[in-house]
Amino acid sequence: MNPLVLSRSQILSYRRRAGALDQRLPPSADALRAAAFAGLQDSMPRAAMLSIHARMEGTRRDVWEEPGLVQLWGPRFNVYAVAKDDIAVFSLGTMPDHAKGLARATELAARLENHLAGTSMPYDQAGAGLGVNPNALRYAAATGTVLIRWEGAGCPAVWTVPPPGVDPREARLELARRYLHVFGPTTPESFGRWAGIGGAAAQAAFRALSNQLLSVETPIGPAWMLEQDVPTAGVEALRPAPVRLLPSGDAYFLAWGRDRELLVEDSVRRAQLWTSRVWPGALLIEGEITGTWRRAGTSLVVQSWRSLSPGERDAVAAEAELLRLPTKGRRVAVRFED
Repeated sequence: MNPLVLSRSQILSYRRRAGALDQRLPPSADALRAAAFAGLQDSMPRAAMLSIHARMEGTRRDVWEEPGLVQLWGPRFNVYAVAKDDIAVFSLGTMPDHAKGLARATELAARLENHLAGTSMPYDQAGAGLGVNPNALRYAAATGTVLIRWEGAGCPAVWTVPPPGVDPREARLELARRYLHVFGPTTPESFGRWAGIGGAAAQAAFRALSNQLLSVETPIGPAWMLEQDVPTAGVEALRPAPVRLLPSGDAYFLAWGRDRELLVEDSVRRAQLWTSRVWPGALLIEGEITGTWRRAGTSLVVQSWRSLSPGERDAVAAEAELLRLPTKGRRVAVRFED
């Protein structure tokens, strides 16, 4: 069978639709879980809340505290907010396959559980109590028994929970399906880098899912899609959202290598979005990444990559006003830098 051929615009349209970025979902528990389908990176203070806001109407500032969401160290040891029912996917799904890594994760998790004895404490104190660098506790998170709460300042609190009753292999395959659905068409190499599991493990996951995948030819090379997603892959969006302000680490542009070329074709602009340090937010206008944004207090600075029309500037300002930022009732002031 010849591979399906998809253009750049078709792929980006599919990804926006899969990520609920063209039209916000009505607020509900199902919408919240859909927004968190591939996890919500929360390594920047309240980035998860802003990612939810881009996908769901009526997002509250404290949405990240909803009972249906939890925080953990997920793919690549980053802070993630995920659905409570998906703990196994984003923890066991990243479990190391090699004996040394597996032993480190399980032994550290057991020591942490014994040390905490049913309590929670700042992770720096927990690390000191165990005689390890606090950052090493992130390795234990792959067991699915370690949860955190990070307020966006100071050290996260850490505690342990019972292990998920899920086979790690099944968790890995579900993590791959999540990635394929939200980032597809994609490759095992891209999945391995996103999940932080290595190339061999990612290749094994794609082989195990081979009867669910379809070959796709993209502008950056061959890739794979879930067969169930193919019917909507070639359908262009009727009308992309006028503006979305995506936070640093948002799933839509959480990409590396050649995958970035599909999202931003200009290499100079790519360097401005995917910086060597903390990434800025991405400015999405009519379905295209058109610039970056950063915030300090109530000031939101937008650096656009082209001249924006008065209507586009008004739309950006209106979207900024909707952001549920911790500004204590003060309005967000938008400054444009072309």
